[in-house]
Amino acid sequence: MQIAQDKVVLIHYTLTNDRGEVIDSSSGGAPLAYMHGQGNIIPGLEKALEGKQAGDKLDVKVAPADGYGERDDKLVQQVPRRAFGGVQNVQPGMQFHAQTSGGHTRMVTVTRVAGDMVTVDGNHPLAGENLNFAVEVTEVREATEEELAHGHVHGPGGHHHHDHGHDHE
Repeated sequence: MQIAQDKVVLIHYTLTNDRGEVIDSSSGGAPLAYMHGQGNIIPGLEKALEGKQAGDKLDVKVAPADGYGERDDKLVQQVPRRAFGGVQNVQPGMQFHAQTSGGHTRMVTVTRVAGDMVTVDGNHPLAGENLNFAVEVTEVREATEEELAHGHVHGPGGHHHHDHGHDHE
């Protein structure tokens, strides 16, 4: 069965950046399950998987535009340390959920702390990076009616919405 709209696809993958550092991998765990054509995974990877079938292996290079976007310098801001409320000892690398003016929640990463001012970066940590995926398709199946109704996979491997965000709170 070929990967096509609304098929449920299970893949094992390893994601590296252009420096060859492994950013994320399913190896050692369950494969990632997603429903094709529903925007559950980044567009560049979804496009590359179209028409593939179980057993296929591929290397996919995804440019930022088809991944997590280019970096946007407007998303880097300085905020007073008191904005972090009860957090003692704010340090670079910490991640927080911040409310945007539009009421959305955005993950920001602290990049610098100088005196009372903290620099936070609202770009996705992988923005502006080429994403290099080594992918193996392990299974392609029809979606269940319930999955079709919800637009995402239920059951093993399909319950988490993968955004690679790890909360340190």
